[in-house]
Amino acid sequence: MATADTKAMIERAIANFQKEVPGLERLKLVVELELRGRGDIQLFRVEVPGPKITKDIASDAKVRLSIPRSHFNELAESGGIRHWREAFESGHVRASGPPEILKLIQSVVLRQEERTRTRKLRAKAPAAPSARAR
Repeated sequence: MATADTKAMIERAIANFQKEVPGLERLKLVVELELRGRGDIQLFRVEVPGPKITKDIASDAKVRLSIPRSHFNELAESGGIRHWREAFESGHVRASGPPEILKLIQSVVLRQEERTRTRKLRAKAPAAPSARAR
């Protein structure tokens, strides 16, 4: 896959993630994204908001993400925040960096998942009978 295609896929993944978790849209952060393929490792410097993506070693990165290329392709194309969270929990995606930044991102994602779950439950719940119907 060409670098331009990979950059477009990274942009799409970030846009989808920020759309699902609007609380992280304004977070200023430099991330080093390591995509591991068959005998090949690609390093990208991703700066958000923006995003500004370059194929480079991110020496100023606060957070480092390490993802197998095949998993990244799936997550970028059709992964929601639930899929990303499951990938982190299962160990397919690894993040390293200052614990306070990682905990901040984790708590914002968990709160957004809870809000989304609550909205879905409210939408499914039947409307309460009105007092006049009695």
